[in-house]
Amino acid sequence: MRAESVDMPPILLAVDKTYPRGLMWFRRDLRIRDNAALYHALRSCRVVFCVFVFDTALLEGLPRADRRVEFIHASLRELDTALRAHGGGLIVRHAPARDEIARLARELDVQAVFANRDDEPQALARDRHVRGALADAGATFHPHKDRAVFEREEVLTRTGQPFSVFTPYKRAWLAKVDDFYLKPYPVERYLDALAPAPDGCAAALPELAALGFEPTNLASLELPTGASGGARLFEAFFDHHIDHYDSQRDYPARRGPSYLGVHLRFGTVSVRELAGVAHRLALGGSAGAATWLGELIWREFYFQLLWHHPQLAEGKSFRPEYDKIAWHHGKHADGLFAAWCEGRTGYPLVDAAMAQINQSGYMHNRLRMVVASFLCKDLGLDWRRGEAYFATHLNDFELASNNGGWQWASSSGCDAQPWFRIFNPVTQSQRFDAEGRFIRRYLPQLAGLSDSAIHAPWTATPVELEAAGLVLGRDYPKPVVDHARAREETLRRYAVVKGAKGDGAPGGRTRPPK
Repeated sequence: MRAESVDMPPILLAVDKTYPRGLMWFRRDLRIRDNAALYHALRSCRVVFCVFVFDTALLEGLPRADRRVEFIHASLRELDTALRAHGGGLIVRHAPARDEIARLARELDVQAVFANRDDEPQALARDRHVRGALADAGATFHPHKDRAVFEREEVLTRTGQPFSVFTPYKRAWLAKVDDFYLKPYPVERYLDALAPAPDGCAAALPELAALGFEPTNLASLELPTGASGGARLFEAFFDHHIDHYDSQRDYPARRGPSYLGVHLRFGTVSVRELAGVAHRLALGGSAGAATWLGELIWREFYFQLLWHHPQLAEGKSFRPEYDKIAWHHGKHADGLFAAWCEGRTGYPLVDAAMAQINQSGYMHNRLRMVVASFLCKDLGLDWRRGEAYFATHLNDFELASNNGGWQWASSSGCDAQPWFRIFNPVTQSQRFDAEGRFIRRYLPQLAGLSDSAIHAPWTATPVELEAAGLVLGRDYPKPVVDHARAREETLRRYAVVKGAKGDGAPGGRTRPPK
């Protein structure tokens, strides 16, 4: 028998409405279909209003041109249209959410506010404040699980402890999952409870400029927005790529990934739907679907890790002994970091990957490992600097996964790669971009080099460089470090944790999640 504390999918029984009026607070769940909180709001309230708050507490720290804000903005326009088609509509506010929700609850005279949970520490602190403010206003707060199939304490060891190694967590996750947990919420059956905002509360979606932001190049990228965009991407992945995901995912020049990370981040797709399809195909023998499902499970592994170890969000290593490492700092280190950020390291695969994230807000999963290893173990720079850069630039940034991936790369996290495992950026390039197609796309100045020389231009002969019209140090930088020497220095740097418990122990980890 399942514990009552688990947020259950619906059992379709006729029930009386608990509240006359309720408020659905959209956050990281910008869709109608299979939305847990929206379902519970519609089932519990005779009338449901809907709101999204552009939270100034979150927006203030972002660049003025931020693709994520533009993605949210476009997705909200679609969500508002969909709500209006069913008699509702979206109230949009631009204010501190911790204060605005209670204020709006008073304006609308609602008795309950519904939202889907967000377990990032800043969001938890906000929600605690909102719960108290709503209580003062005479309203209740109802958070629901929506961003994961399993969260918090739902998958534990046999002794009731959180997992710190992925493989046993994955086994437990797969042993627990069934059709019940993957069942969608039938929101569409109850949409007649939606209501438009009353006069005085309605507010049109403000333009980006009114929010303090500028347009980006989002429209020119192959990144459709909103629930319809997420559905199109998933359909294309399902039709053409999911069965081959296991064999194609590591090659950045091929269309192997799903590209659904940003849609998972902002809830324009349902993780239950994605996991349900992947699980069904995996049971049917699809190795690609099984591998992709594993990536979704990795995401939830990191969610539960952050829930049980909130200190990770404060920049602390999961394994405290790794905080003893002396990273490079000072002017020279700052110059190396700038070269990494701007794609000027002299290692083509690293520089092409950084060009990809800078131009699009996306980086291929294999390349995330390569550039992270390069920052920590070639340049000797603190992984937290890379974590912060990704947090600012990745469209699909999620705190738990980003922190977990960077701690994995630096060997400081749980179930991380061994500290002595150091990716060679040249051999990674030769193996996963053998023809240099990805490099040529993002570093066109190297296009004239041969397939063999393009991975390490400094090894090309003067004749080859001249034939390619390339002058190293002018058209493309020379390497900022020598990998072999950097490797030896890294091994010495990590000597402070050499022999630490768990180093090099098998954990089933082969790569960080997408």
